Amino acid sequence: MSNPESSDTHFFNSFSLVLGILIVFAIILFGVARSIGADTQGKDVLLDPLNLKEVRQNIEPFAHEAIAGKDNSALAVVTAPAGAGPGADVPTTGEQAFTKVCSACHSTGVNGAPKIGDHAAWGPRIAQGKEVLYKDAIGGKGNMPPKGGTNWPDATIRMTVDYMVSLNSK
Repeated sequence: MSNPESSDTHFFNSFSLVLGILIVFAIILFGVARSIGADTQGKDVLLDPLNLKEVRQNIEPFAHEAIAGKDNSALAVVTAPAGAGPGADVPTTGEQAFTKVCSACHSTGVNGAPKIGDHAAWGPRIAQGKEVLYKDAIGGKGNMPPKGGTNWPDATIRMTVDYMVSLNSK
């Protein structure tokens, strides 16, 4: 019968040797991949015009400030063309309004917005009554801006609230 300690030591030594060879092989493979990629990465990835445009957009400042004595014309507010009143892009149904704006937060629960279909979150809100829901949707509540960040008429907001309530009271 062989000595168990000797066989454990032999196994440990063999395992360590195999593991060491695999680690060295992985390091060599990594070095080869880096040297092959270094030749093509600069040309095909880093200097790609679309990549450069995206990088410039990502590092651009979030806000621009007007500076006295400088040309600040690029900061001018863009206004709607004459004849295109505030109702130019108003949805005609609650479903259209929900799909266009409200679903961005209420489908995923972003910023604490109650998700569509989450009856535990919507139940207490619906129990308060539609007038409270209308007031909160029109005036804004929590992270939601007034009218969901739109300039739609109050009637469109009410229609959208009615649609969202119908989705959550089933």
